[in-house]
Amino acid sequence: MNLYDLFVKPYESYTTLQIFLESFAAVFGILSVYFSIKKNIWLYPTGIVSTLIYVYILFNFGLLGDCMINVYYTVMSVYGWILWAKSSEDHIHVDVMWATKKEWVYGILLFLLSLILVTVIYYYKPYIDNQFSMEGTNLGLYHLDCGNWLDVVTTSIFLVGMWFMAKRRIENWIFWIIGDFICMPMMIYKGLGITSVQYLVFTIMAIQGYVSWKKSFKKKSS
Repeated sequence: MNLYDLFVKPYESYTTLQIFLESFAAVFGILSVYFSIKKNIWLYPTGIVSTLIYVYILFNFGLLGDCMINVYYTVMSVYGWILWAKSSEDHIHVDVMWATKKEWVYGILLFLLSLILVTVIYYYKPYIDNQFSMEGTNLGLYHLDCGNWLDVVTTSIFLVGMWFMAKRRIENWIFWIIGDFICMPMMIYKGLGITSVQYLVFTIMAIQGYVSWKKSFKKKSS
């Protein structure tokens, strides 16, 4: 399969609006990560624009896990916005730190709970797709492909990453790096080439963010 088949051909069947929305959401998503690296509170308003658009896009593509994570992103963005505003002396930038052992325990629990929750949602996906009617519906996980199972895992990874981000913990970048890397082939598989390129950019930026936040913490500590 060549690059045309991977990144261009799927869009031949998309409407202009669909292509515009995905591109617009990708740009604002990249802006959000950029502001994250800079420890700038503007990561939240730009992120909210991106996640709300992706809620619509991902629901239509049947990626319920990622759709849910973007709903969660929106809620957590409001939560994080409030926390960062309270913790910022100039109302724009914040200090960062490493997570405690207790926070790691919470993070692991959040990951496991999200795995269960997203799997349960996929179990009921035939019911949801049938306009919430049980008539002719067979519940189960038989309909999941590899993309869906990857969606379950990445959703759980990103849940923890977003929570650590709101807490201003340096480890959040580790989760973004792992999740973004997995999402690149998953989005190509689902026919979302623009979004897969976005996740490539996200992976590179997340590595930069991790290095930048570590340096910032070390400088602050010294």
